[in-house]
Amino acid sequence: MKSKKINKETIQELAVKETGFPVFGIGDVIEVSQWVLEGTTKRIQAFQGNVIAKNNNAGSSTFTIRKMAADGIAVEKIYPIYSPIIDSIKLVSKAKVRRAKLYYVRHKVGKAAAIKEKIVKKVKKVAPVAEASVAA
Repeated sequence: MKSKKINKETIQELAVKETGFPVFGIGDVIEVSQWVLEGTTKRIQAFQGNVIAKNNNAGSSTFTIRKMAADGIAVEKIYPIYSPIIDSIKLVSKAKVRRAKLYYVRHKVGKAAAIKEKIVKKVKKVAPVAEASVAA
């Protein structure tokens, strides 16, 4: 007998939709553009920083971004992936990390808090060679 009530699994399935955001991982630098309501006007505000955590939980999936603001004050924000507040996400750079969560960065200062950038080599495209047909 099926339940007529909406259960937790149904809510999770309804919340998951195609976002069109780029695939990003832990340590990557991303720029999140979000809608901000000030009085009666709506505008887009960008927040750029390192992804220090991702929690994959269907419709409740979130990611945490950390950036260094003025005077060395750190700012962290947690965004739900399927939030209507998020307008777009832009991948700025990829990172080379060996951890799933980068919470240890909170206690590091200066150069020790830097995350290595992943250098990707570009593959040169070679023009296809036309095969000569041999008439028999």
